[in-house]
Amino acid sequence: MVLTAAAAIAVAVASCTPVAAPPPAPVPVPGPSTPNEGPAEPQIRLGLVVGVPVATVSGSAGLSVSDPSGARLAEIPAGEVWRVTAGGAGLVVLAPGGAGTTASEQIEIGSPDPDALVRVNGRPYRGTITALRDRTGVTIVDRVPMETYLAGVVSAEMGRRSLAEQEALRAQAVVSRTYALRNLRRWQAQGFDLYATVADQVYGGAASETPEGRAAVDATRGWILTYGGVPIDAFFYSTCGGRTADGTEVFRAADRPYLRSVADVADDGTAYCSISPRFRWHEEWTGEALRATLRRTLPAAGGGTTASDVSEVRDVRVSYRTPSGRVGQVTIALRRGDVRVDGPSVRQVLRPVSGELLRSSTFTLTVSGAGRRVTRLVADGAGAGHGVGFCQWGAVGRSRAGQDYQRIVAAYYPGASLERLY
Repeated sequence: MVLTAAAAIAVAVASCTPVAAPPPAPVPVPGPSTPNEGPAEPQIRLGLVVGVPVATVSGSAGLSVSDPSGARLAEIPAGEVWRVTAGGAGLVVLAPGGAGTTASEQIEIGSPDPDALVRVNGRPYRGTITALRDRTGVTIVDRVPMETYLAGVVSAEMGRRSLAEQEALRAQAVVSRTYALRNLRRWQAQGFDLYATVADQVYGGAASETPEGRAAVDATRGWILTYGGVPIDAFFYSTCGGRTADGTEVFRAADRPYLRSVADVADDGTAYCSISPRFRWHEEWTGEALRATLRRTLPAAGGGTTASDVSEVRDVRVSYRTPSGRVGQVTIALRRGDVRVDGPSVRQVLRPVSGELLRSSTFTLTVSGAGRRVTRLVADGAGAGHGVGFCQWGAVGRSRAGQDYQRIVAAYYPGASLERLY
């Protein structure tokens, strides 16, 4: 029995033993242009909360609630927290005292002051807030200009960074801008372009903006990565562990010339991402904990395995590795036969006791009781995430080593070009 992933996991991965490699050539950069040339700055619609029973809205300034035609439905006084919930085929806006205003399937919530922030579930956001009635409840969407969006993404993804790490932030800004353009309207059917979570890229709104993140966005305004004249698939993740992965090792459709496995190491053989707290990791399961984990994860992964099939685990072994050294398949020997887990599903099935995804698919296994009854399983691994494309901690290491953002993105997307759209 073979279990495969229904969809690739967009989280983070690692690698094998670092191998020294010559420095990559810089990405070719076109001549400068002015912000007025080419397309206008796009607007991005972010799904802040999706399909929830209720969401709260408030503002430091007063807010107006209107329908799509612009007709005002209610006024929210400054500082008051109101609720938006589903009611019949539409929406209901509830004041603190419980008085409600029934609305259509879509409402706009904003302030006359364009600089005022709107709080959604307590978190402040810029832009225009839209509430939609969806199939399961309420979806709240934030519509902002691209560069405003990126200011809420870069530091949310990269954290606070020092002056020596500014080029990593600039690289992340280019990568995140490219990702957003490439995936624009990805969730059109749900009423927005991108999720504000790791389902796409983390958008923390105004609360996640930092001066250094804003500066990185401003310094790279309008620049994206292209191949053949179109935005690339700008995959990124936390920590590669010393070598990135080929796109097809993780994402079946990601057979791209610029998504190739590369050694992510300095001239002395040190991995640029060795500064990551996730560079090396260790997980272990007792026999009982392993059985409990597999009873949950194997049935969820599909393939017909039931919880009762996992009454006994006789072995867990790596069946083969991918060219970049990641685990391509794990075989789990049960009393009723072997179950083979392929690709990204490995991280879903071999979850730590915490229940989170296994940090990466670069690991070795040590088994006690193999061939009889497993009493202990140990995984020693490297990196965090899927490993395709841009390594965030590697970018930090490269920035500390004096590389500029052009060279950093060239290392992770070989053959891609930098191009300014606006």
